[in-house]
Amino acid sequence: MNITGGKFNGRVLKVPDSSITRPTLSKVRMSVFNVLYSIIGSFDGKSFLDLFAGSGVMGLEAASRGFSDITAIEKNRTVFEIVKSNYKTLGVSANLLCADSLKFLSRTDGFYDVIYIDPPYLSGIYEQILNILPEFDIAVVEHSVPLDFSDFEIVQSKNYGGKMLSYLHRKM
Repeated sequence: MNITGGKFNGRVLKVPDSSITRPTLSKVRMSVFNVLYSIIGSFDGKSFLDLFAGSGVMGLEAASRGFSDITAIEKNRTVFEIVKSNYKTLGVSANLLCADSLKFLSRTDGFYDVIYIDPPYLSGIYEQILNILPEFDIAVVEHSVPLDFSDFEIVQSKNYGGKMLSYLHRKM
């Protein structure tokens, strides 16, 4: 898997076994950051929370494009070691946590400019996550079935052959 843009463009990352994680495709990653740029502009000085980090690629894509404060959460210890290795290989400083994302969210009250949410599709925890999100500017939710976003303003939605991305603001 390669970084798709920014200062680390083309750099190769280690990936966990595909039976454990579901990597976000490069065309989807490129689209995520293009859409985010159209919504929030420059990424300089902004924060990015990567829940369910997998290989860590979304946080590393964020760092590559200029986000300066990255937090990546991954529960699986084996996969987390790959996340740490990928961040070390690229020399990216970040808050890397081997933790349950729901427990992390229930204990945090910080602010994130962008929160990327991509749990295992059939985990049934989307609603729980959406109910306990800290303050944020934009939340990007990758999902495979329609979800109830009634507490949010949908800024944009995109479909990539079974993968849906929903960009959300909190309703005022």
